[in-house]
Amino acid sequence: MFFHVQKLINPIVADEPDPAAANALQEGLGGQFGEMRTMMQYLFQSFNFRGDAKPYFDLIQAVGIEEISHVELIATTINRLLDGSPRYQGNGSTPGEGGATPLNMALSHGNIHHYLVGAQGALPVDAAGNPWSGSYVYNSGNLVLDLLYNLMLESTGRLQKCRIYEMTSNKTARATVSYLIVRDHAHENVYAKALESLGVNWGKVLPIPKFTAEKYPEVKTLMDQGVHLTQHHWRLDGSEMAKIFHGTSPSGPGTLNPTPKVPDGAPIQLAPERPEEFAPGLTPELEALVQQAAKLA
Repeated sequence: MFFHVQKLINPIVADEPDPAAANALQEGLGGQFGEMRTMMQYLFQSFNFRGDAKPYFDLIQAVGIEEISHVELIATTINRLLDGSPRYQGNGSTPGEGGATPLNMALSHGNIHHYLVGAQGALPVDAAGNPWSGSYVYNSGNLVLDLLYNLMLESTGRLQKCRIYEMTSNKTARATVSYLIVRDHAHENVYAKALESLGVNWGKVLPIPKFTAEKYPEVKTLMDQGVHLTQHHWRLDGSEMAKIFHGTSPSGPGTLNPTPKVPDGAPIQLAPERPEEFAPGLTPELEALVQQAAKLA
């Protein structure tokens, strides 16, 4: 069973809408090395886990459960970058005001499907619009092979997110990408430590990409807090993950820290109505029923 707290795993910083940045983030959501793949790959590896190796099961499942929150975070960030774009906010205007075409930006900014299909919301696709595919998921049933693929997946994801950071100065996009860069670093540590316990030494090659991510101010803030050295197990009934995830970090200075308490999280705000998208498109009668239901104890 999974239990859900209605909070984001990390706060989203406010900035102007930016549909081009939103489309770049789609790669981090629905691309071959994006958050949807990490979530599904690790969960399926845990669902199909065999043998008496519970610490490794707990470790893979812990990261998989965290990835659910990453899918939610990056999808919500894409929503914020799209909602009202471009630059409806703060100027007192409304879409279509004065006879303007309210969705004209859809023809020249980012991904037209964000407006045509998704009503200014995230989609399960990559940055080129290709649908996410279950064929991305690697689950061989061999523990060492699965851990190797997981380390490769986290390293490639971190590499791509560093590239996305370099593509945009938008604060909303950079805040989320920075957090995911640091957590990908942490997950590199998770899988490298697991492989080390099986006789594989990754200390000379990690982290990937091999550079000092602290040059990104947002990343440095998180690394100063040790976010790249922590991993929570999310279990309510105990976990043996700490038998593996402890001691010296495989990717540089620091000590790995399996955390006993789940993150506090950040508030989630639902997106406003978008009349030009007919979303939610409630008639007065339906709106009255919705408000009535909201008042029920």
